[in-house]
Amino acid sequence: MVVAAVIGVSVVLAVLAFLVPRLSRHPERGTQRTLGAGARAGSKAPGVLGRLFSKPFHSSSRAVSRSGAAGRRSRGRMPF
Repeated sequence: MVVAAVIGVSVVLAVLAFLVPRLSRHPERGTQRTLGAGARAGSKAPGVLGRLFSKPFHSSSRAVSRSGAAGRRSRGRMPF
């Protein structure tokens, strides 16, 4: 369920970044903030469990960031 949500948010951000690159920054930062809070909460667990619980949030955050950057980059490569 969480994987589907992250994929959905990534697709929406990529399309938004392609259509309106400057306006896509705010939703991307909001998503990063939400995922960062989850990662911080997961890292409070002791030892190896903390790394295990926070890792999905870090990788999801990285995926969201990459999808926004890819949309803006592809918009910049358009010939018009």
